[in-house]
Amino acid sequence: MTLTQVEKLILYSLGQFYKVINQPLVEKPLTLRTPKITFIEWMLHSGIITKQERALYKNLESLEDQKLIKYDTHIILFTPKGLKELEKIEIELKQFYDLERYFASGDRPKRKLQTTINS
Repeated sequence: MTLTQVEKLILYSLGQFYKVINQPLVEKPLTLRTPKITFIEWMLHSGIITKQERALYKNLESLEDQKLIKYDTHIILFTPKGLKELEKIEIELKQFYDLERYFASGDRPKRKLQTTINS
């Protein structure tokens, strides 16, 4: 199964959304879940997703068709398959974050960089 970039972004966004809304409840035996419309409103409000509302519905339907998410009385839930795919996305992103932190850290190999002057 190959997900499109938009589908990966939506799946990752849903995972991050649930992590953030459930963070204050880590000590409690509660977890929050959200209706599809609430998630779509948050996505549109973020400005990061430039899709129209109907396109987001279609992408969520596509994720449901691929059995990555499911609905329980309008509440979006990850399937085990969806959680595995989310984990793959997070691992892939972690590699990019780790590289960014490495280059920003100032930890350098012994070899000096060669510099040139642009004219």
